[in-house]
Amino acid sequence: MNNSNLVTGLAGIVILAGGASKRMGTPKAALTLPTGERLLDYHVRHALELNVADTNLPIMIADNGRGFDINENSMQNRPHSAVSHIPDYTSNESAEQIDTAGALAAIESAMQTLMKVNVSAAMDKNTSSWLMVISCDSLIPATDLWHELQRASAQATDKNVICLTDDSHLYPLLGLYQLSVEPDLKAYIDSGQRRVMPFIKPMVQSVPFAKSWQHLTNFNTPEDFEQACTALNNL
Repeated sequence: MNNSNLVTGLAGIVILAGGASKRMGTPKAALTLPTGERLLDYHVRHALELNVADTNLPIMIADNGRGFDINENSMQNRPHSAVSHIPDYTSNESAEQIDTAGALAAIESAMQTLMKVNVSAAMDKNTSSWLMVISCDSLIPATDLWHELQRASAQATDKNVICLTDDSHLYPLLGLYQLSVEPDLKAYIDSGQRRVMPFIKPMVQSVPFAKSWQHLTNFNTPEDFEQACTALNNL
């Protein structure tokens, strides 16, 4: 199989790991799978699998300053991979704003990071440059998420956000965001807005996923997480 086009159009990946997770009782990124692997390391490991020999695909961890370390074993034999922590975007330096930063602030920060690497590709309206967003309330691997979304990204000529959906609601934090929306996103955040759905509604395309994935997402309690682990083992 030719891997050279596996990540065509994918500019980078951001793993959202900054939530407080009060109902869970512990940050979701620090949850431990039945295999003993921490959830954040699980997502990093699968994100690294999207890298091929000639690709340095940025993988960014947005943990809102929580300082989660990465298991060094995940980085073995990955000399071309780049995993880094990024701070949430803030329109000022107040501690209050940092504490209340939401998912869009993490996405904005990731976009700014990628644009520093390749500004022309990020802003070229004729080039598809996508940021893949993965939230830590999911067990869907990055490889499977990209496979599910990439065909839609190639066809979405008039949509700037592509995300999963089931029968009842969208999953905006399991999706692709076109880098060209960065100026609009920054303006939205600077105006004091934090809600994801009002921002993406005019520009989103949804991609239905199999019912077997429904229990892998949106877990908020220990019972939900246990159910998700069981569902993962049954795939």
